[in-house]
Amino acid sequence: MSERILVAEDEEIMRITVVDHLRNQGWQVEEAVNGSQALELIRKNSYQLLLSDIRMPGMDGETLLGEVKKLAPRTEVVMMTAHGNTDNAVNCLKMGAADYIQKPFDLDDLSFRINRVLEMQSVKARCVSLEHCGGARRPIIGSSPPMQQLLSLIGRIAGAEAAVLIHGESGTGKELVAAAIHFESRRAEQPYVRINCAAIPAGLMESELFGHEKGAFTGAEKTQTGKFELADRGTILLDEIGELPLELQAKLLRVLQEKELQRVGGKQPIPIDVRVLCATAKNLAEEVKQGRFREDLFYRLQVIPVEIPPLRERGADILELANFFLSEFGRERGLSFELSTEAQQALQSYRYPGNVRELRNMLERISVLAPASKIQPWDLPAEVRGAATTPAEEEKIPKTLAEAVAQAEKSCILQALQATADNKTEAASILGISRKNAFARRRSALRRTSECAD
Repeated sequence: MSERILVAEDEEIMRITVVDHLRNQGWQVEEAVNGSQALELIRKNSYQLLLSDIRMPGMDGETLLGEVKKLAPRTEVVMMTAHGNTDNAVNCLKMGAADYIQKPFDLDDLSFRINRVLEMQSVKARCVSLEHCGGARRPIIGSSPPMQQLLSLIGRIAGAEAAVLIHGESGTGKELVAAAIHFESRRAEQPYVRINCAAIPAGLMESELFGHEKGAFTGAEKTQTGKFELADRGTILLDEIGELPLELQAKLLRVLQEKELQRVGGKQPIPIDVRVLCATAKNLAEEVKQGRFREDLFYRLQVIPVEIPPLRERGADILELANFFLSEFGRERGLSFELSTEAQQALQSYRYPGNVRELRNMLERISVLAPASKIQPWDLPAEVRGAATTPAEEEKIPKTLAEAVAQAEKSCILQALQATADNKTEAASILGISRKNAFARRRSALRRTSECAD
């Protein structure tokens, strides 16, 4: 995205010269003949930089600077001053101007200064993105057909500007998909801001989204920039959008339609250019039927729907994810983890109600508690081990009474172990037999099952 620059200069020859030069550098440049006209343009449009003369008829550069800092604080301002007026220029720096340049100036020097200011602006944008991404961006892992279809869809929609509604169960990776859409888009170098609508009290949500002016309410000791302003020219992720209070849904709809916002306690609308991504585990269509979500906002957000498959529908990715996580945890601990064949089978048999998040947390726990670097079935949680054996036993029809008895005994013992988190004494107590007798029976059942199979 090419940066937009506004030039405010009352001298026509100077204005035309500067505007033509900046356009030749590849920037989008608009012009204003005085401070009042420049302020009107800033109210309607979003600019990365304002280049303004200090001395202009009517509204001078200092007054314009003060208004811009209130109306569009993310717009950087470079002042132009005649030789000998450095006191005014210094005062402008104190008011928030990024730089000043003395007339007459070299046009290449002007380009250098503008590039430096815009580069600093880009650094600030990346800092905002890192802060809201929680560090480095994480990859999306998966070679299964459902994930390849999802990755293909991300590639197709990343270049668009339309709103995206990402739906999926908890733990499927909705935030990773949103980040991929942003960082594959034309806005990748601009801010990426996330806000969790379920984590902020309803009374503070409007201020978090749209900001507030000093004195707007008790405790508002200074002006605060909202998340939408921070994301200007970039992308905002509204996570758990289904939790947004109804009264704020109407205000959000207006912001999306008008492409401008008003801070709490503010009087002037602020133009913004933000791509909106939303994520939810709720069925918003059902929420609309129940009257808990606005129908007009639902259709405004669901321009492009994205459905993330649960982990149980992409079983081919389980081992790929497991090896990735174990490699990650191994690097942290200076170890090299490996899954045994039996452990792999157990992991692939489990249903994962908590999806990828559950798998990751499980393997992190195992990487800490496992006694050896090669992970065995007994290192896995009881419910995972049970998933590896129960389906096969349920499907198998016993051929003899001895085989049926062996299967029943084995199943009872395994269920008791699962219910007691592998506490052998408690499991034996549930079964009503001694600990020694329980595991003599288990060995016997396993041996009989094997003999019957042979």
